[in-house]
Amino acid sequence: MLTNKDLYPRIVASKNFIDQNYYKLLRLEDISREACISCYHFHRLFTCTYGKTPHEYLTLKRLHHAKILLQQEGISIKDICFNVGFESIASFSLLFRKRNGYAPQYYRNLAYFKNKLLKEQPARFIPHCIIENMAGK
Repeated sequence: MLTNKDLYPRIVASKNFIDQNYYKLLRLEDISREACISCYHFHRLFTCTYGKTPHEYLTLKRLHHAKILLQQEGISIKDICFNVGFESIASFSLLFRKRNGYAPQYYRNLAYFKNKLLKEQPARFIPHCIIENMAGK
């Protein structure tokens, strides 16, 4: 029988597998196979270890990468949706809004204006405590 000491490296390896393949169509069977553990047992161990199901972790990973891509210009939201592994724009937009509180386009607009402001007025992004500390010297 395998102990936690034997299982933990397998669970970590499966998380790394998700991290490296988040943009692909991943099923629980694919991920649990990577850990060489049955689907049911793997699901329980992964959830216990990371505090979220493998599906939740995968979704959060995809949304994280979508946020990074949304900050870049020249990539359509549709392309971002499919590049990070979502199968439909509707599900991507719904999950993005649910997780972040606003739609992907709104997030993109915020990032654009923040970057523009950063270029035009970089001093606005220096914490006030640092400015006061520098003025005192």
